[in-house]
Amino acid sequence: MKYRMIPFRYFNAYMNMALDEAIMEGIRTGTTLPTIRLYGWEPSAVSIGYFQGLEYEVNLEACRLQGVDVVRRITGGGAVYHDRDGEITYSLLAPLALYPDDLIQSYRLICGYLIEALQLLGIEGSFQPINDIIVDGRKISGNAQARKQGVLLQHGTILYRVDVEKMFTLLTVSEEKVSDKLIRSVKKRVTSISDIRPVSFQEVITALETAFRNNLETEYGDYTERELQRARELAEQKYSTSSWVAMR
Repeated sequence: MKYRMIPFRYFNAYMNMALDEAIMEGIRTGTTLPTIRLYGWEPSAVSIGYFQGLEYEVNLEACRLQGVDVVRRITGGGAVYHDRDGEITYSLLAPLALYPDDLIQSYRLICGYLIEALQLLGIEGSFQPINDIIVDGRKISGNAQARKQGVLLQHGTILYRVDVEKMFTLLTVSEEKVSDKLIRSVKKRVTSISDIRPVSFQEVITALETAFRNNLETEYGDYTERELQRARELAEQKYSTSSWVAMR
C-alpha cells in the first residue's frame, strides 16, 4: 500500500499530537493514505505518557520559566523531553491490518526502518524490546504505539544531541537525586548521533526519508487543509487544555 511521506516541519507540542489524531481519523474513514511524517518541536516540549500523573513527572514551574510546552500523548510510556534542536521525531500511521498483531514484532518491524537510517549514517544500531533502539548498549531512540479503531500510530525520536542536565531541570526529580552521579549514570545509558559522528541535522532527516522509501512504497505529500483545520480544533479543544494535560 502507498504511504504519503510528509517532509520535516516544526509544530508546537499541541499541534504535533493533534496532527497524529487528525490523520488517524482520515485513515479510519478511508480519506487519507497511510502516512509517515517527520517533525520537530517549536518551542521545545515535554510529553508525558497517557497513563502518567502530570505533577509526578513534570516540573511545571521550570517548564513555564524556560518556555517549554507540556502535553499528554495518546500513547503510553514515560515522560520525554523534546529539544527543538536535539531530535528528529517521526510518526507512522496506517491501517492496523498492515502490521503484526504481536506488539513487539510490530515495534521490531518499524524500528527496523530507523536502524537502516542509522546504518546510512554509518552508525550500527539494534532493536531492544520492547521499544528502544540502542547503539553500543546506549539508548538512541525511544518509541511508543497506540492502536485505536483499526488504526496504528507509532511515533518516536532519534536523538541528535542530548542535554541531560536541562532534562533534569524540567522533569520531576528530587533534589537529592539530581547529583553528578545520577547524571553520569544517565549519560552512560543514553547517546545521540552527535556523540557518535559529525553528522548534520539535515543528513539525519534525509537518511530517515531514504530508509522509509527503501522499505515502503511512498510518495511525497503535505498535510491537507482539512487535516490542518481538524488538528487546530483538536489542539485548542483537547491537547492544550488542562482537562487533558492534567487529567491524572
